[in-house]
Amino acid sequence: MDTSYRFSSWFLVNWSRAGLVLAVFLLALLPFFWRGMSGAAFLAFLGLLIYIVHQYEEHATGAFKAYVNGELAKGRELLTDRSILWINIFCVWVVDLIVIYLAAYVRPALGLIAIYLTLFNGALHIGFALARRQYNPGLWTSLILFLPVGLTLLIGASHLIPLTWGDQAIGLAGAVVAHLLIGVFILLDHRMVSAQRAVHDRSGAKQAANQ
Repeated sequence: MDTSYRFSSWFLVNWSRAGLVLAVFLLALLPFFWRGMSGAAFLAFLGLLIYIVHQYEEHATGAFKAYVNGELAKGRELLTDRSILWINIFCVWVVDLIVIYLAAYVRPALGLIAIYLTLFNGALHIGFALARRQYNPGLWTSLILFLPVGLTLLIGASHLIPLTWGDQAIGLAGAVVAHLLIGVFILLDHRMVSAQRAVHDRSGAKQAANQ
């Protein structure tokens, strides 16, 4: 028996792969979810499922972290495995879970947040690819899933529930706030890593001075 196994260490690296398996099984159960959920909550749930597939393209092989740190940060460690985990679990999985509950029990139009989350992120990937004229991890699922499926979900929501421009604005604002939280997570993690490195450097300097 391998006593060195720790779930936290395994999940830190494999969460997107496990997520894809989970998404496949949840897709197979969609008819049952459709019968048991309100229409708005179901559409928000679909938004979460396609986002999980998108996360697999980005993070299953560490491609997104390598791209950001190598191409954008010029070799600096802007993204770590830890920040990527927190960003994707809390800013996507947890946010969408809350949105699904809000759409089911508070206000159906709040389900638009999950839909706009996919559309906004997909637009960022596509816009960035056009600006730099190169592939970025997550581009294919943005083109194949986020834009066509996201727009279909948005149209479906407009047929299921009466939507106002205010509802649309709230949905888009929620997606923007979720992406702003990504920057907060990156900043906090960067400060934490810098503090840990500073402590390590001082400890190393002290040990060298004592030798």
